[in-house]
Order: sequence, then C-alpha cells, then structure tokens
Amino acid sequence: MEDRMDEEDSFCTSVVRGICIAFSVLISFIPITWFIAIRVFEQYERGVVFRLGKVLKEPKGPGIFYFLPFVDTYKNVDLRIMTIDVLPQEMMTKDSVTCSVNAVIYFRVRDPIKAIVQVENYISATGQFAQTTLRSVVGENELDSLLSKREMINARITEILEKQTNAWGVHVTTVEIKDVILPQQMQRAMASQAEAERERRAKVISAEGEQQAAKTLLEAATQMTKNETTMQLRYLQTLTQISTEQNQTIVFPLPVEALALLTGYGKRQEEKKE
Repeated sequence: MEDRMDEEDSFCTSVVRGICIAFSVLISFIPITWFIAIRVFEQYERGVVFRLGKVLKEPKGPGIFYFLPFVDTYKNVDLRIMTIDVLPQEMMTKDSVTCSVNAVIYFRVRDPIKAIVQVENYISATGQFAQTTLRSVVGENELDSLLSKREMINARITEILEKQTNAWGVHVTTVEIKDVILPQQMQRAMASQAEAERERRAKVISAEGEQQAAKTLLEAATQMTKNETTMQLRYLQTLTQISTEQNQTIVFPLPVEALALLTGYGKRQEEKKE
C-alpha cells in the first residue's frame, strides 16, 4: 500500500514538474513573441493584415495591435502625401517642336487594402503612368500653350492620373510641370520674335503719340487763329522765355501773312516799272 502511494506521489510530482517546465518555456517565449506578434502603428500608418494568406476587411492602426504568430502577416502603408519626380523626357509638341519636360507628382494612399492588393508597387506604378500621361498631354498641346497655359495642362494631367489610380486606392492631389527646356536654336528664334514684337509695339506707341500731338497742336492752332491778340501774346511769352536764358541772339517769328504782303508789294512794284 505504501509503495502504491509512493508511486502516486512521484507521478504527481512529475506532472507538476512538467507543468512548471512548460510554463517556464512559455514564459521564456514571451519576449520573443513580443517582437513578432505585437506592433505599434503611428498616426499616419496603417497595417494591411493577411491571415493565412487572406486579407482582413479592415486595416490596423493607429495604435498597438496583436498578431497571431506564424499565422498573420502584414504590410505597412504610409498615408502621408508623397512626391515623385518625373525625370526630364524628350517630347514633341503638337506643332512639332522638341522640348524636354519634367514634373513632380503629389499623391497619397486613400485605400490601403487596394494599394497593396490591386497593384504590386503603387509608387512605381504611379510614377510610370505619370510619365506616359505627361508625354501624351504635351503632344496634344502646342508650344505656346505649354508655356503660357501651364495650369490647364497640370489640371489635365491630374485628372487623367486620378481616374486611373483611383482603382489602386491612390489619390493624386496635384501635378506640377517644373521646367520646359527648349533647344538653343528655338530659344534664339523665340528671343528674336520677342525683340521684334517689342520693336513693333514701340513704333506703334510712338506713332500714336505723334498722332495725338498733331491733333492737339491743330486744335491749339485753331483756337489761336481765332483772335490776333492771342498770337501776339504767344510771341511775347516766347520772347520772355528766351530772354531768361541770357542768349545773345533772339529769333523773332515773322507771321506768314506779313511775308505774303511783302511778296504782293514786290510784284506790284515790278509791274509799275514795266
């Protein structure tokens, strides 16, 4: 009887010892599973979770979340606005002018699940599609429109990108054309055109000024000829202005009517001699 009780006590002791060992092993795995199963997401981050290969309906974040070890996997998605620089590309405009155009794209992830599931790399895909869209839109516009109507072209590119990337869960906020580089020959031609245009405007302005001055002088002359006293006062005013400059020579204007009288008097004297 005592042997049987000893066997039972030893069995219980073995069971308790096994439980303690298992609990100790479990406790020892807690620090390891902490780094594997627990994740903290920032305010601008979301985690797309795959459980045994199947995506969950809602992304995780922000905050602290627990994942099943060796069962769950996740992809981290940044929701902040990101930028992509579209490298300069040689393009041809509608009027057959070759130019180099570069741009910058501002976008953000709207739906993290679509951004991970629908496309392999949403950043690269958005950048590649932006390059082809920029080339096609530039080809639809002439060089003058590309230089002067840049806001309209930016809006057109943004509209096309937004329509395509919406299926990827990506929202394109805006696209800005940074620079348009023209060949040296085209730059010289445009500079010559601008210079000729400025000269034309200067000549037109000068001609309009002469026309206005002639019109004003004609009106003044018409007013002055209505009264002889006005002409005499004008002569005296001119002499006063000349005398203030201490000039030794004074040119006195002679009316044209006086010349006509002298000419008529000379002709009459000649006729009397004959």
